[in-house]
Amino acid sequence: MKKLFKFSTATVVASGIGAAIFMLLFMFVKIPSPVPQTSFQTAYGFALFLATLYGPIAGGLSAFIGHALSDAIQYGSPWWSWVIASGIAGFIFGLGYKFTKLEEGEFTFKDALKVNLFQIIANAISWLVIAPVLDIVIYAEPADKVFIQGVTAAIMNIISAGVIGTLLIFAYVATKPKKGSLKKAQ
Repeated sequence: MKKLFKFSTATVVASGIGAAIFMLLFMFVKIPSPVPQTSFQTAYGFALFLATLYGPIAGGLSAFIGHALSDAIQYGSPWWSWVIASGIAGFIFGLGYKFTKLEEGEFTFKDALKVNLFQIIANAISWLVIAPVLDIVIYAEPADKVFIQGVTAAIMNIISAGVIGTLLIFAYVATKPKKGSLKKAQ
């Protein structure tokens, strides 16, 4: 039985490497949207992949740290409301970890549906509730502006995680031998 909240050396390493990759994707591999200060972010597809492989701690830390570093480098300081939302999204993505058998070389269509259910819920909570509410509370941003940004971000991040993340997981599993498929030569 997989432990959902394990904190091992692999989790720490995955979080660090994941944060670096998330940061680079967040900064350089994005498509601007018509809504100001929102983009189609490929980083959330990678975050789903990482969180599904290593669990919610690695998913949450890599998205939180990667987003914070990206903001700090690009803008001089993190926009904390969205950084927190990214971390929560990555954490919730990782809850699908328990329902997969990636290390055994298995990822079925049913598994993909479960993982994507978690990412849709995560993106809805993060971008429709957490980010806009924190924008209003922390930065006194106008409600109509932040909720339009939140809806736009939610839709784009659901697509990014659903398409890119799911394809990355299927590609990863294709490289793993199925458990019990290798036989000892006679």
